[in-house]
Amino acid sequence: MVAQLATAQMPKWAEKAKKAVFSIVTYDKDNQIKGTGNGFYIDANGTALSDYSLFEGAQRAVIINADGKQLDVTSINGANSMYDIIKFNTPVEKKHTNLTLATQPAKVGEIVYLLPYSTQKAATVQSGRVNAVDSIGNNSFYYTLEMKTGEKLVSCPIMNAAGEVLGMIQKNADNESAESYAIGASYGAALSINALSMNDGSLNKIGIKKALPETEEQAVVLLYMSANQMDVASYRTLLDDFIQQYPNNYEGYIRRANLYIYSDNKDNYKLADNDLEKAIETNANKGETCYQVAKAIYSYQLSKEGQDSYEGWSFERALSLVQDAIKNDAQPLYIQLEGDIYFAMGKYSEAFGSYEKVNQSSIADASTFYSAAKTKQLIEGSDINEVIALMDSAIVKLKKPYFSDAAPYFYARAGILTQAKKFREAVKDYNTFHEAISGNVTALFYYEREQAEMQCRMYQQGLDDINKAVEMEPENLDFLLEKGSVHLRVSQLDEAIATFNKVLAKDSSLAIAYRMLGYCQALQKKNKEACANFAKAKELGDTVVDQLIEKYCQ
Repeated sequence: MVAQLATAQMPKWAEKAKKAVFSIVTYDKDNQIKGTGNGFYIDANGTALSDYSLFEGAQRAVIINADGKQLDVTSINGANSMYDIIKFNTPVEKKHTNLTLATQPAKVGEIVYLLPYSTQKAATVQSGRVNAVDSIGNNSFYYTLEMKTGEKLVSCPIMNAAGEVLGMIQKNADNESAESYAIGASYGAALSINALSMNDGSLNKIGIKKALPETEEQAVVLLYMSANQMDVASYRTLLDDFIQQYPNNYEGYIRRANLYIYSDNKDNYKLADNDLEKAIETNANKGETCYQVAKAIYSYQLSKEGQDSYEGWSFERALSLVQDAIKNDAQPLYIQLEGDIYFAMGKYSEAFGSYEKVNQSSIADASTFYSAAKTKQLIEGSDINEVIALMDSAIVKLKKPYFSDAAPYFYARAGILTQAKKFREAVKDYNTFHEAISGNVTALFYYEREQAEMQCRMYQQGLDDINKAVEMEPENLDFLLEKGSVHLRVSQLDEAIATFNKVLAKDSSLAIAYRMLGYCQALQKKNKEACANFAKAKELGDTVVDQLIEKYCQ
């Protein structure tokens, strides 16, 4: 015990190795010191290990190396809270020293050395013996050491006789214990960031920037997953890092351009345009890049809705780019965008031509047939039955049972069927829509379904629907007028008169309400009251009422 607790004779490698060990200071969100500790470099790229608990809740961190120089922690490269270990990076100094990872684990009974942080020339090295070696998988190990350590030695490296780092000292529940524990350095070296790290609770508790995944494919996936989870500033930083690390991948340029475009800062438009051009310049897949740039410009133009836009970002430019993409590779997705751009430009015949091609391709689905139907409907002289046929094709693509995602198609077809005077078919679609969204409809829906129901003599259903519409929006005079008209249609004159009186109580300037009220009174043989209301309607500018005056008031 005396021997193991005593200061060991300094090994030959210790003088150089001690320069790889440093002190760490972490800061909280208020830039107040959160904690201090130790760490050490494990490679020539500035990669280092320390204890996770020192970084938990930190917004920034610095190291003070053996030469007394302060360096920022630039990124977190991986963390595991259970084993209390973290991997991170700092800038690399010219005289950078790092420890070499041991290729073989220590053996029970082997003498090991603890290398503390020191700015002094002489390094005080403590020695001890390995009492146990436990495997924790993936060629990683956990050591029990016959060595007394305290809080000031946490996260210092444990070395073998050859000067290779075996592990990192961990916090001990009892500072007076004769035993200490170390997590294998190879375990820390294997920590990494991947596409799923966005959901890692341990990493999310650290405010310091996270490194990109080590593979380009994983980095791209991380961009996708982070887009809606990061704030704008953090996502911009992630994109900047991605572009720096993968300068030939168009994803970073396209995404950063979109960030600039929707920043509400016109000064950023030039930066966005530069990124879009850079994406086309750097990516070998010209078809995909031209498509992505065209989509970015198209989306921007849609958002402007006729307002002044950045010079050069026009539908025409977007169309030219997507047509270049199609020439390069006639992907159905590119042709779909071509149709969308034509549609936005009001060139419906051209748009329909593009949508027809898409509907003959492998990506044809309900939405593509709906686009074609919507476009066909806007082409002057189109046969309404052809529009209905396209909507039929859209609905055929839907899977049963129908849920909310299918509902809009039935609602759209119901409107088209109503326009085609196919009222019973329209009512069926309205009913399917109602069922698909579990009855969560607006007053307008009941009003529209009532219109179709009345046309095919479904009077009770129509009356029920208009009553629901009025119940939901009692101040809507259009609904009240329609309710009165329905009561009149089914010869419920007292209810109709009461409804028209409600309308006039809310707005006494509606000529149509006086005319309809007068007509109900005329049918009840109350010509005096009827003619007075006809006269009021005429006074307010109603021209239709002249025929009623001629019939009932001569």
